[in-house]
Amino acid sequence: MILVKKMLPQLKNELRSKSNPEKAKLLSRYFKTGPGEYGEGDVFLGVVVPEQRKIAKKFKELSLIELQGLLESKIHEERLTALLILVEQYEKAENKKKEELAHFYLRNTKNVNNWDLVDSSAHKILGDFLLEGDKAILLKLAGSKDLWERRIAVISTFTFINQNKFDYSLKIAEMLLFDTKDLIHKAVGWMLREVGKKDLKAEEEFLQKHYRQMPRTMLRYAIEKFPEEKRELYLKR
Repeated sequence: MILVKKMLPQLKNELRSKSNPEKAKLLSRYFKTGPGEYGEGDVFLGVVVPEQRKIAKKFKELSLIELQGLLESKIHEERLTALLILVEQYEKAENKKKEELAHFYLRNTKNVNNWDLVDSSAHKILGDFLLEGDKAILLKLAGSKDLWERRIAVISTFTFINQNKFDYSLKIAEMLLFDTKDLIHKAVGWMLREVGKKDLKAEEEFLQKHYRQMPRTMLRYAIEKFPEEKRELYLKR
């Protein structure tokens, strides 16, 4: 533990050594950190993701206590680096440890609070853990008032899709058809597109039932890989 405590300040120092103020300004705008925007209050150092991955690998032995501290940081790169470490630990863990890490992730959904944080971690931790387990927690997350918990529910099903299991992706997509947030429209459309890559019939059955009610962005994402003629038929609705 003493070693770990010495490592955490070093990790933070390394992130700051890679900071770029101009890049930070660009990222702040890109991730919508202004008043009333989805990333309001998020602080960026301007560290590119490849550098964060290198740092995560270097400090992959951090304890959950230290990772908790990083996840509670207002600095975006500290939270993302913590999640990259968590994914690394999860992928190398045995079953009992995987369970501990998945539950740790669930306790920290409030800190997985931007779309890149969700997309870098949800399917790799929660999706994998629930692949053969009780998936009811995903329905609870999909019904949450919190935007990021809903996105976690959607993106977690990517792991199921890769195993040709589509039920929960389609069930959650149906739950979120009338969601008001663009980031949910994009996520649901993306997962529908992934279903179609595995089973086009399954995707089209869903679309035939719902495409007239789907938000435009969700539909566009879902049919992105369709032939142009078929895309136009769906978009004419």
